[in-house]
Amino acid sequence: MSEFEPTIVAFFCNWCTYTAADLAGTSRLSYPHSIKIVRVMCSGMVDPKYVIKALLEGADGVIVSGCNPGDCHYINGNYKARRRIKLLKEILPQFGFEPERLRLTWIAASDGLLLSEIMQEMTEQLRALGPSEARLKMVI
Repeated sequence: MSEFEPTIVAFFCNWCTYTAADLAGTSRLSYPHSIKIVRVMCSGMVDPKYVIKALLEGADGVIVSGCNPGDCHYINGNYKARRRIKLLKEILPQFGFEPERLRLTWIAASDGLLLSEIMQEMTEQLRALGPSEARLKMVI
């Protein structure tokens, strides 16, 4: 049987993390192909229901990533994202998901290498956790 390849939904800030993903691509840095990138204008715009919906519909993990604190193009969007992710991690067990399936990162536009490393790290972490319960229910 082949090795489990986790599906990750990644909400990337347009101004920093998405630009870093573009830089990673043009620099020929690799990250797992199972990452589905959703471009948002700001990490602060990621509604918690999008995260929960992604997990309930079979994603093994979710990453929300934006500009470094203090560098947000919308002034305080990343602080809003930080508060939301903290609360989401507290309620995820009520939905049957481990908090480790959700991650918040800060990746600047020039950090293509860091983006690649974080995506690899998250993939390995999710491999260790195994498929999400929602994915297992979808298979049955």
